[in-house]
Amino acid sequence: MHNAVPQPPLPDVAFDAVPLARPLDWVGMDGMALPVRVDGADGLPMQVSATVDVAVNLRDPAARGIHMSRLYLRLQQSLSSETLGAPSLRRLLDACVSSQNGLADRARLRLRFDRLLLRKALRSDNAGWKRYPVDIEAELAEGHLRLTLGFAVEYSSTCPASAALSRQANARHFAETFPVERPLDAGRVRDWLAGESGMIATPHAQRSLAQVRVELRPSFDELPLEPLIDALEATLGTPVQTAVKREDEQAFALANGANLMFCEDAARRMVAVLAADPRVAAWSVRAAHLESLHPHDAVASASGRNPP
Repeated sequence: MHNAVPQPPLPDVAFDAVPLARPLDWVGMDGMALPVRVDGADGLPMQVSATVDVAVNLRDPAARGIHMSRLYLRLQQSLSSETLGAPSLRRLLDACVSSQNGLADRARLRLRFDRLLLRKALRSDNAGWKRYPVDIEAELAEGHLRLTLGFAVEYSSTCPASAALSRQANARHFAETFPVERPLDAGRVRDWLAGESGMIATPHAQRSLAQVRVELRPSFDELPLEPLIDALEATLGTPVQTAVKREDEQAFALANGANLMFCEDAARRMVAVLAADPRVAAWSVRAAHLESLHPHDAVASASGRNPP
């Protein structure tokens, strides 16, 4: 039996001399696919697939690089075992810094995933799943955690100008069909309104997109994703629907008719909600109406910071 030949240690060029030595602001990995544990709609934890970016600073100019594999292993263990929230993100970022054995004193993390929420129909007993893209950024520096929550909400917008023009055209058409000198028969008018000739003009409406980012106050531990989505869908008034029957579609048409808005109106409504939310330190909103009249979008945006 031959004796095993001893193997030399694996080379580690991370300890080689550093050319052009200097500290670096951020070093890490982008685009990792990892499972993330979040609170489900029923209060029970669930796992979702996420895209994750992580980085730490490299403060030692004599060090060639960071220990990336240590970052990956800590992310993999923490994100799949701890429910996402301010405390768990703080612990994870602190562990990322500690894993570098003095090479770093700051860490940041970005998570992108889709959150599915079950939404009830407007009138029927139906319900369906809606997708909300979520983007969470967390940064730990000098013991302070800065947490930013981003998400998008789809809604329907009916143009107020187009509605006014349509009403005028329909009124003119009514006057031409029922001259004032003729007595009006209520039944005939009702049948005419219910027929295709009763409405010759309709306002243009379009699917629209609200994009929101909020910086959360450090005094709150939970990520208020669903409450914020609910509040913004309520103020926009016409969130898109999933599973619908005819009664739901009619209710949606009625909601659109009673909820005319330009993109400027939508942006101001969202600002009013976020400026009054005690969980929000700063906010930015963007309303994009994906025009059916034009081959381009109508957009409005705003940002601000709430008083301490």
